[in-house]
Amino acid sequence: MTVELVMPKMGESITEASILRWLKNPGDKIEQDESLLEVATDKVDTEVPSTHGGILKEILAKEGEVVKVGKPIAVIETENSNNVVTPTPQSEQKPAIAEPVAAEVAEPSKPSRTISNGSQKQSVVKETGRFYSPLVRNIAREENIAIAELETIPGSGAEGRVTKKDILSYLQNRKLGASISAAPQRVPVSIGAGDEIIQMDRMRKMIAERMVDSKRISPHVTSFVEADVTGIVYWRNKWKHEFQRQTGDALTYTPVFIEAVVLAIKDFPMINVQVDGDRIIKKKDINIGMAVALPTGNLIVPVIKNADQYSLRGLVRAVNDLAKRARDNKLTADDLAGGTFTVSNVGSFGNVMGTPIIVQPQVAILALGAVVKKPAVVETPYGDSIGIRHKMFLSHSYDHRVVDGALGGSFVRRVADYLERFDTNRPL
Repeated sequence: MTVELVMPKMGESITEASILRWLKNPGDKIEQDESLLEVATDKVDTEVPSTHGGILKEILAKEGEVVKVGKPIAVIETENSNNVVTPTPQSEQKPAIAEPVAAEVAEPSKPSRTISNGSQKQSVVKETGRFYSPLVRNIAREENIAIAELETIPGSGAEGRVTKKDILSYLQNRKLGASISAAPQRVPVSIGAGDEIIQMDRMRKMIAERMVDSKRISPHVTSFVEADVTGIVYWRNKWKHEFQRQTGDALTYTPVFIEAVVLAIKDFPMINVQVDGDRIIKKKDINIGMAVALPTGNLIVPVIKNADQYSLRGLVRAVNDLAKRARDNKLTADDLAGGTFTVSNVGSFGNVMGTPIIVQPQVAILALGAVVKKPAVVETPYGDSIGIRHKMFLSHSYDHRVVDGALGGSFVRRVADYLERFDTNRPL
């Protein structure tokens, strides 16, 4: 018989995926659970295994096509073929309520007429080369957004598509009087005879778009604090070899820094918020994203969910696991979703400080600088003296729409306080 392979569900917020590459051709034999194709969501690239063994009879979705979760993408002929098409059982799925971007090829939009205040007028959305979902087109019609204006809205969906969230955010900013200018024209670049031209890969283009969007959405302010982490350095040196022997994992500074961030968020919960138009959403969970540099040079941000519920040993395991799977390209879409605050360890590159860009829709991000030895004034019961101390800079960028300097500065100072008060006698 024949069975249909459908686009699997790859995360709670994932409703569609782009097909990057088929690993098999029609007529090829495949084993159950053998990787059949590579797909990409707006969060992660991953391989899709075959649900059945047999012969790949037909490919229903081409490379580059965007397919909704649950839609058929291939037909597999199993060994006992009787030419009966039996769709594979699909897990129960909740109807998509957020960003229902259509994956099928859109029919050319025909000019339509809508009634507004008793007067008849031409619909503002007409045929265009850029794809818009029916939901986005309807919102544009209702809000009288001209096609030229719609073209200027940056899209956060697959392949730069405008999602429901994008257009509603645009409308909210417009109502608040924010001026969202049209996308700037590219400045002409002079290319010399010996210059090398490198085409951005899909991930780099996505990172570029999100960074520009973040700077456009959030007015960034950065506060800096220097922390004395001498006690943490001595504690780590005391435990790192024993921890490596017990677990096989490296004991780095990052879990200790994340623990301090979590404690500071509990003290200043208004850092753990998100902005939705003119509403501030105070997040209940503390989910810490940690920026990881990939071997390709790109950056990815896996998330430690409910980081406040981990012990320090648990944070060590979580950090090492996510970092390893990120570098091995084995993260899932859920690993990258739900972050409420992000840390970026620029010190791993030898940098002492930085001005990180906020991961939307979060409102803050903390850069951890390199730990370096410095001469410093040390207070003792017998007076001040000069000593060699291990110090680092913390760089805290925050969204000045909702985080003022007092809150942003106090938060990063509190993180430094927790680091400086670290109990060097604690067991791991």
